[in-house]
Amino acid sequence: QVQLVESGGGLVQAGGSLRLTCAASIRNFRSYTMAWFRQAPGKEREFVAAAHWSGATTHYADAVRGRFTISRDNVENTVYLQMNSLFPEDTAVYYCAADQSSYIHVAGTAYDIWGQGTQVTVSS
Repeated sequence: QVQLVESGGGLVQAGGSLRLTCAASIRNFRSYTMAWFRQAPGKEREFVAAAHWSGATTHYADAVRGRFTISRDNVENTVYLQMNSLFPEDTAVYYCAADQSSYIHVAGTAYDIWGQGTQVTVSS
C-alpha cells in the first residue's frame, strides 16, 4: 500500500524548533523527489522544501530558507524537515508529498502521493 505518514508536529514557542518526519511506504522510494508543503487556515497550500532522490539537491521557499532543512534516508524510506527559529507565521498543517519525476517541482499538482498532514502551531 502506497502511503506517507507524517509525525512530529506540535505546539512550540516562537524561536523554538521541531523536526517533522515522513515515513514512506513506497516501492522504489529512492526514485522519488520528496517535498514538504504547508497550509495555514484560510490560505492556500504552499511549497516549503523538496529534496531530489539523492538528497544532494534541495530547494526551499524563500520564507524558510536558512531556518528549515530537508533531508532523507533512502534506507529507512524517511524524509525529515528540521525547523529552527520558528515564527508564528509558520503555523500550518504540514504535508509530505512524493513525485516520481527526477525534477524538483514547487507546484503541488506535480506530486502524486500525499500524507494526511501534521499540525504545527507556533505561539508568540
